[in-house]
Amino acid sequence: MLADAHAHLLPRDYPADAPACFPRMEPVDGETARMLLFGSLKFKARDAFFDAERRIDEMAASGVDFEVLSPMPPLLRYDLPVADGLALARHVNEFTATLCATDPSRFAGLGMVPLQDPDVATAELTAVRDAGLRGVEIASNVLGVSIGDERFLPFFAEAERLGLSVFVHAMPSLSDRLPASTMGTYVVGLEGALAAASLITGGTAAKCPDLRVSFSHAAGGFGLMVPRAQYFWSGTWNEEPPVPERALQHDDGPSPLEYARRFYYDSMVFDVRAVRYLVDLLGADRLLVGSDFPAMPREDPAGRTLRMAGLPEDALADVLWGNAFRFLGMEPPVS
Repeated sequence: MLADAHAHLLPRDYPADAPACFPRMEPVDGETARMLLFGSLKFKARDAFFDAERRIDEMAASGVDFEVLSPMPPLLRYDLPVADGLALARHVNEFTATLCATDPSRFAGLGMVPLQDPDVATAELTAVRDAGLRGVEIASNVLGVSIGDERFLPFFAEAERLGLSVFVHAMPSLSDRLPASTMGTYVVGLEGALAAASLITGGTAAKCPDLRVSFSHAAGGFGLMVPRAQYFWSGTWNEEPPVPERALQHDDGPSPLEYARRFYYDSMVFDVRAVRYLVDLLGADRLLVGSDFPAMPREDPAGRTLRMAGLPEDALADVLWGNAFRFLGMEPPVS
């Protein structure tokens, strides 16, 4: 079995009376694709984004048995007025729930909330759960503010209380330190690392120990950042026992690496050497299959690089499908 925990969807249409700031999906002459227009964004979305039958056909062609569907990240527009952001989230969530209901043995859905207003986003989580969605997708920052900021703690605490999963997708911040052409490459690595680190340093990981959270693209550079944090926590290399003097500088709570091993990470890192490192550092029980499908083509076949990593059979099964269902807090579907 293979479960893709990082796949996206787009609604086929939006209400005719939607606010002007809403996205639009326009027909493409002679094609089944539709054109997404959202502010300055213009994106040609092929039918697999919104057609369940087409998705199932493409899943079968690439060897995928199950997909965790989340909104295409550009829909996470935290600059919208809160009321419009809530209306957009509800429309997208309804579409996601409807698409997933076409075949619950193949699909599970993650919704979205207007995190620009943490109180509104927190209150909306119950509706997300009641719609049958397994959690929410959020961006790695909210208008440049780290998700580990204390203003978002009630949101994460409520997600934990409701048993909802949180998928953190790397998204550009307001920084201009790298050119716009790197938004899909280097910035993804930076944003993922900052988001994961902020949940530890901001206290969310400590205060929400049962929160199920995953990061796109293995949280970027986080896997190389956290051993340095571990050293400054313990005073030792290679995760050796802390030196006594350093132990006096912090409590006996989890170390940075122990916190990092509570998170999940999708394994879309494009290199088997990176996969092996992540398994060695964080554990095979922390990795998920990810593809960004259909925004990006899947490996052919799906999971090829994971199978090249030489993992024991039980660990490979965890990465290919078991961890995805643990992240979602659900039992695998019965075939």
